[in-house]
Amino acid sequence: MAERRMPLVGYHFFVEVSGILTGPFQQAEGLTSESEVIEYKASGPRGEEITISQPGRTKYPNIVLKRGMTDSMEMWEWRKQIEDGNYKDAMKNGSIVLYDQQHTEIARWNFENAWPVKVSGPSLNAGNNEVAVETIELRAEKNTRVA
Repeated sequence: MAERRMPLVGYHFFVEVSGILTGPFQQAEGLTSESEVIEYKASGPRGEEITISQPGRTKYPNIVLKRGMTDSMEMWEWRKQIEDGNYKDAMKNGSIVLYDQQHTEIARWNFENAWPVKVSGPSLNAGNNEVAVETIELRAEKNTRVA
């Protein structure tokens, strides 16, 4: 009989980026790999038109990370490298690591040559008491699930 596998919970993860960002985030999106679809038309054996599909270029969307704002300037300083034209120095490798309830690493997505496309500060509102959240959006050349 096959081993029963329980679904993983998505709340216990950390982000590691070459010493720039390390720690808990409240949200991570964009752990996706997809292929463009190339379609071309051809004639079938009886002269009928058929459409043939095949995979094209692999695409990776931007990775979006959100966390409660602290006094740390690391995300903003990393983004400033891009603003100052230091593109090559700003490119970093990293991982998003998911843990199970026993704090054991259970899944890992590695991303390569990532740089900050956008950094956003929190939405401020004196009428509520929500945590201030900052966001960083990363462009990576590749992301791969390795565990």
